[in-house]
Amino acid sequence: MQNTTAKPIYLKDYTVSDYLIDTVALEFDLGEEFALVTAKLTFHTNPANLQPNPNLILNGEKLELISVMLDGKYLTATRFHKTDASLTILDVPKTFTLEIQTRIKPQENTALSGLYKSSGNFCTQCEAEGFRRITYFLDRPDVMALFTTTIIADKKRYPVLLSNGNRVASKQLPHGKHSATWQDPFKKPCYLFALVAGDLDCVEDFFITQSGRQVVLRIYVEQGNLDKCAHAMQAVKKAMQWDEEKFGREYDLDIYMIVAVSDFNMGAMENKGLNIFNTQYILAKPETATDIDYVHIESVIAHEYCHNWTGNRITCRDWFQLSLKEGLTIFRDQSFTADTTSPTVARINDVIDLRTSQFPEDAGPLAHPVRPESYVEINNFYTATVYNKGAEVIRMQQTLLGEAAFRKGMDLYFMRYDGQAVTIEEFVKSMEDASGMDLTQFRLWYSQAGTPVLDVTDHYDAQQKMYTLKIKQSCPATPQQAEKKPLHIPVKMGLLDVAGKELMHDLLQVKNSEQEFQFTNIASQPIPSLLRGFSAPVKINYAYSDAALQLLFKHDTDLFNRWEAGQRYTIKLILGLINDYRANKPLRLPADYTAIFQHLLQTMQDDKLLLAEMLMLPSEKYLAEQMTVIDVEAIHEVREFVQTALAQQLQAQFFDLYQENHELKSARKFTMQIVEKRQLKNLCLSYLMMLGDSEKYKQLALQQFKAALLTNMTDSMAALRCLVNVACPEREAALAQFYQQWQSDSLVIDKWFALQASAKLPDTLSRVKSLLQHPAFDIRNPNKVYSLIGAFGQRNPVRFHAVNGEGYQFLAECVLKLDPLNPQIAARMIKPLSDWQRYDQQRQHLMRDQLAGILRSKTISRDVGELVSKSLG
Repeated sequence: MQNTTAKPIYLKDYTVSDYLIDTVALEFDLGEEFALVTAKLTFHTNPANLQPNPNLILNGEKLELISVMLDGKYLTATRFHKTDASLTILDVPKTFTLEIQTRIKPQENTALSGLYKSSGNFCTQCEAEGFRRITYFLDRPDVMALFTTTIIADKKRYPVLLSNGNRVASKQLPHGKHSATWQDPFKKPCYLFALVAGDLDCVEDFFITQSGRQVVLRIYVEQGNLDKCAHAMQAVKKAMQWDEEKFGREYDLDIYMIVAVSDFNMGAMENKGLNIFNTQYILAKPETATDIDYVHIESVIAHEYCHNWTGNRITCRDWFQLSLKEGLTIFRDQSFTADTTSPTVARINDVIDLRTSQFPEDAGPLAHPVRPESYVEINNFYTATVYNKGAEVIRMQQTLLGEAAFRKGMDLYFMRYDGQAVTIEEFVKSMEDASGMDLTQFRLWYSQAGTPVLDVTDHYDAQQKMYTLKIKQSCPATPQQAEKKPLHIPVKMGLLDVAGKELMHDLLQVKNSEQEFQFTNIASQPIPSLLRGFSAPVKINYAYSDAALQLLFKHDTDLFNRWEAGQRYTIKLILGLINDYRANKPLRLPADYTAIFQHLLQTMQDDKLLLAEMLMLPSEKYLAEQMTVIDVEAIHEVREFVQTALAQQLQAQFFDLYQENHELKSARKFTMQIVEKRQLKNLCLSYLMMLGDSEKYKQLALQQFKAALLTNMTDSMAALRCLVNVACPEREAALAQFYQQWQSDSLVIDKWFALQASAKLPDTLSRVKSLLQHPAFDIRNPNKVYSLIGAFGQRNPVRFHAVNGEGYQFLAECVLKLDPLNPQIAARMIKPLSDWQRYDQQRQHLMRDQLAGILRSKTISRDVGELVSKSLG
């Protein structure tokens, strides 16, 4: 399909469906060459539509139509009309039953949308519009129906047959086949439909709800992976208990199932009662998964479980409301992670993700509001804006209302809209009605794109003992939105005196383009601590002195802002050094900067996880966001200089800290106390390895790698990451040994690919190209694509943005290879090229050439075509 034929869909054009579906009875006869799907659907005209179209238009893609029956009678070709994307039944009555039989070929479905085969097992992915690849249907989220699903398959090959809801029947059939029938007691849109058939292992447990019901818990995995399910099962229980305690939400079915598959476009999918997960978010044991993997598994499981209420029981009216379920559920899973790990570190990581993924999106040609106004391909709007910024918009409502009123708003939302498909407006209205707060202006957060900027100035009147803050808000122009209205912005803040004592704290509500806030009885010139906890997704400009940042870094009572002061100070320092670098001046690290790190090392031993975050420099990607024109080489060279200088000056402290926190006996344990020790130890190792001429630290990394190879993936990977960035024989030996040990574990090999693709050495691209031919790489597997092609394009700026443009050419070639196989994944690879306007003229020209080349392809998909067209402007 050429992108030029794709027509935009607009929010303003939304109309209710002409027809609704009451019940859906599906029968799947799964064969080795094809699957036969029989769908029996009961319809009635939508009472909300006073003049429905007499013709029923159903969505369908890549389907072979076998037959159509209306109220028990076969229809001839004169009664229906079929295209590549639809089936129109002519002149239907007000209520009727339609039976449609289609033939599909799951084994040929490389797009992994609809019904497909993964490692010999049948699996579905129907969000957003995959169900139309299974049968003809009203594929829109506001059409909700009761589903009954019967699956027929060879019993020996596919002993496990699963679908949504509760199993109500099973039969033994002739010719070695069997069947299972599942019934979902809750109405749902078709995007929440799921089916799995295969030869799978299962681990089972149970959970007792707050009302005393027993819920059976099952995790299904491919053969040989049962020993990697224990952490995931505990995470399910933890999420269920947390949602009961935090939001009063109890699970509603008798069984909750997860299936982990190795070929999956997304991280996971919340299908009602049968969640399908990418294996990387289920499988874990200390030998094969890092501490970060363990945390991510808990987070993603919490996310999909929380969707049961925010997404399933209450779903979105249309895909423009996607953040109604995704932004809200990201907020819920972030809250879960904060409550179960470290609140400050969890918040820091949320903000880092936002700043390095969503802020660039907001500043580029692909900028769009949290609730977009139009789309060509809905898959392109599963974005950081819809998810992460959407979560921040929910968080701001909690901040403005307070936790108690916000909880009342959530309770009211669940009570009003359970079982319905609703809009963002209805969610915000619940918050207003529960709290009495007018959120009219706040709604602009959903409709305006771009990252707001707060310019802050202050004045202190010593005679009056009055301190005044003046805040001016603005938002840059974005595509289709040149002019922006003032937003309702919550700004948490505090004032500190010159000794670091907190004088006061407050929540400021910024609503006007310019606004003043006065504080009385302030005895001396204070230092403001602004945007505490990152209370709004904005950029803030305030002329902090070095001394003020140092004071906040040491004494701010808001731990997030302590970290933030360090980041601001480091950015200010690096940007200054970049100017020296460009002017060919010698680079010097100020003594007071090193002194800050020494202070941290001496005073923060009781919170090692936060200390590790404090010691990390801003990433090259985030540093790039601070520059009008990104200077790739300067950012890389100066950041490397700062890291090396710190390593030289604090070598003894880093080495002592490494030794103090290196515990071999705890290698197989995952507790936050042990995790924080490993995190700090491995950060110290990364600093020490910056001393490239030191054989001592190279051997230290090698020793850790070998000692941890069979026992702890966190330590093994941390050491290997250090070695991968050093051109030495030990590097190649360690990479070979790692592969030899883990070649049969696909997820571990993904880490091996990603490490090499992210290496900062000059030969990285040539290595990545050679790895494309490696027997362990499969371009049809999304995880492999993300780990090699995605890691190079998105996590290795200095090599991807090579001045000769070879990185751009490589990525464009990969996109064109991927697009015919899996358009969704191909489109996700485009992002690094979309920011071409942020770079120098030479790089702009080279990036535009590659985008234009992609667009000239005659068979470009709608997914890729939309993003490339928008990127070029």
